Amino acid sequence: MKKKLILFCYAFSLILVGCGNKVNTSFEDFTNNLFIQNISDNTINLHYSLCNPRQYGISDMQPSLGDVSASSKASSDYLKQCISQLEQCDHDSLSVSQKLDYDVIYDSISTDLKLSGYALYDDMLSPSNGTQSELPVLLAEYDFRSPKDVDDYLLLLSDIPRYFDQIISFEKEKSKAGLFMSDDLCNAVIEQCEDFIYHPSDNILIKTFNKKISGFDGMTSSEKDTYKSKNEKIVYNYVIPAYKKMISELTKLLGTGKNNLGLCYFKDGSDYYEKLVYRKTGCDDPIDKIYEAIEARQHDDLAACAMLLSQNPDLISECDKDLSMKDEDEMLLKLQSSIKDDFPSIDDTDVNHTLSYVDESLQDSLAPAFYLTAPLDDYTNNKIYINPSSKYDGLELFTTLAHEGYPGHLYQTVKSYEYGLSPIRSILNYGGYTEGWATYVEMLSYAYAGIDPDAARFLKCNKDFSLSLYAASDIGIHYYGWDFNKLCDFWKDYGITDVNALKDVQRLIISSPANYLKYYVGYLQIEKLKDSQKETLGGDYSDMKFHKAFLKIGPAPFHIIEKYINNPGIS
Repeated sequence: MKKKLILFCYAFSLILVGCGNKVNTSFEDFTNNLFIQNISDNTINLHYSLCNPRQYGISDMQPSLGDVSASSKASSDYLKQCISQLEQCDHDSLSVSQKLDYDVIYDSISTDLKLSGYALYDDMLSPSNGTQSELPVLLAEYDFRSPKDVDDYLLLLSDIPRYFDQIISFEKEKSKAGLFMSDDLCNAVIEQCEDFIYHPSDNILIKTFNKKISGFDGMTSSEKDTYKSKNEKIVYNYVIPAYKKMISELTKLLGTGKNNLGLCYFKDGSDYYEKLVYRKTGCDDPIDKIYEAIEARQHDDLAACAMLLSQNPDLISECDKDLSMKDEDEMLLKLQSSIKDDFPSIDDTDVNHTLSYVDESLQDSLAPAFYLTAPLDDYTNNKIYINPSSKYDGLELFTTLAHEGYPGHLYQTVKSYEYGLSPIRSILNYGGYTEGWATYVEMLSYAYAGIDPDAARFLKCNKDFSLSLYAASDIGIHYYGWDFNKLCDFWKDYGITDVNALKDVQRLIISSPANYLKYYVGYLQIEKLKDSQKETLGGDYSDMKFHKAFLKIGPAPFHIIEKYINNPGIS
């Protein structure tokens, strides 16, 4: 499953200021303070959010990876205080765009409040998207814009042992509460840590650092050599020992996990899952209704595929034809050209991207592809990662680049910033909006690939159906309590019986609850909203208008998007 790499979870660990009385500029001050204090929580969040923090009044911040503890991750009292402060703003006095921001911020804090009592149900060390595998990528891609960035980076490396100690303490608390991961998942995390440090001299944090320093302007050769030597020592003396300690401590916790199945087998696990699904998807429908919608879409996709094959029995051979495009750059150019009639153009002609490949030491623990979100004040420079272990090529690579690039994450991020997305909204995590969009446009991209139209529709419906199986399994495992036999029975109904493959499916879903839902449920919600807009606007509807209106709203839950999407005051 492709994904956008998320920069740790943002929490509202900040001191709110009053909004004043019916003064719109005070609300802007309020939201800006909210943004500043959130991204100041740790240096990686700050560095990836802003290129020039001083322009936002942020300076002299001590480099740190932040703090992790069960008690501070989500304080219900503090979140209540946040809501109380927000309610001091006079909603009626705000502009339409400000009311939208208010409603989204209020929703985000309220959702965090509902989840605040479940801190120990979270897991920072998931095999599918845990800190142990994502942190090295964030550090490897840490831009050196000035000598201070280099110094800050080295201090962050030195901070890893302290940060990992806090994660270990958190995992021990999970263990005491009976909420620690299963041995299967724990061993997978241990293996990822071992892979990362297996060849110390060839570690990604040494290779990428040396490359960046070699190309850094304004340093003498001697200064560069000194930095390289210092970085290598820190990797050897801080980073690798921190990973070794993580391995040792996790090994001690083996056997303490009480649940090898879904969240519903934990005390209050079903309640937590309901709240988590809303946080991940932005869809406020009951879980049963979400499952019914997934099931209905499965039947529609199967019927569409059957109809296409009945009309053209040779369609499968059309699906196997090679694309005329041979590399990633050509595919991205094709996508940018193909979307012009259906999507608003990017205003800034200087927007660019770099394509990189995941380092071998991280290939087994990272997604097939991901996009690193560009800074708010430097959104013209974007980065897409391809994982060579996925062995994507041809049409699969093309649709992947649509998901991560155009008109997916990269395009969506740039357009959101161009439309004036407020700083605080840029860091609120609404996966259903962002991953739902990327999945939605990935489905559209089959029609842009230059293949037979019926073949494009068949492949799109087939991919849609495949994703629906994962989404249904997520709910089945975590909410309905499917064990492995029940999971196998479900997939067997669709002709899939590979036991080893299904074990991998089960592990992925157990290790990252509701992750598949943000892609698929978000996608279905966008399709539902699109159908509603067609009915509302009638002859005035166009895909261009819908895409523009949706992107102008920015990340939000779908009930709020539906409320504002036709409001002309959204600028």
